[in-house]
Amino acid sequence: MELNVKSFIIAFFVAAFFFLALIFGARNEQVVTISYFVAQGEFRLPVVLAFVFLAGFLVSWIFALYHIAGLKLALRRANKKLLNAEDKQITESESKTLVVKQSTEKEVDA
Repeated sequence: MELNVKSFIIAFFVAAFFFLALIFGARNEQVVTISYFVAQGEFRLPVVLAFVFLAGFLVSWIFALYHIAGLKLALRRANKKLLNAEDKQITESESKTLVVKQSTEKEVDA
């Protein structure tokens, strides 16, 4: 439940920032000049703001997905190690039980 609330709050703020950028862009219909490495172009301010916001959102999303995938992989590895350790512990306890049973049977026979 806590994760859903956190996700909702984050999504709300992202949408609010995007909405504010759209309002700001709609009120400012100025033409801005963007210089590239070898050329330059003139664009309306709302187009530039929308493109920069979208590019930043996509880059952040890609980094977040990379980080989440790494965490899931680490969790999967840790779970495999845990299962192997549990299986080993069960096997060792079963073998100890078997040894104890055999030794008690020998004592009873003697």
